[in-house]
Amino acid sequence: MRVVLQRVSECSVEIDKKEVASISDGFLLLLGVKNGDEKKDAEKLAKKISGLRIFTDENDKMNLSLSDIDGSVIVVSNFTLYADCSHGRRPSFVNAARSEVSNPLYEYFCSELRKNGVKNVQTGEFGADMKVKLLNDGPVTLVIDSQDLS
Repeated sequence: MRVVLQRVSECSVEIDKKEVASISDGFLLLLGVKNGDEKKDAEKLAKKISGLRIFTDENDKMNLSLSDIDGSVIVVSNFTLYADCSHGRRPSFVNAARSEVSNPLYEYFCSELRKNGVKNVQTGEFGADMKVKLLNDGPVTLVIDSQDLS
């Protein structure tokens, strides 16, 4: 599993011109699931993300976690994170897991964030055409891959 994490001051998701999620301080998480990913990948990612200390403290140092600031999360499924652009000009998505695998893992990942103390976890709609609006704070953007975590 791969996450592109953006620290945000505000973020919202619209589907068909209707807002389905909205947060202030927290994370926008774009989540990609690849072939072979399992629940343990979701567990490792959720644990890592919930404890990341990347919010600034009173000394302007990145020292606070989501729970320290009572932050929120929006999780958006994004199969394009596993695009293979090595050949030609049209990306291949053969490495991305099919929806019957990725959707349950996406839902499980969201439940694991809650299990790890993230109180407000919102989502887009799996497979929908979403419009994501965000105010990136920093900007702070991290790419985290479950296979790189111990």
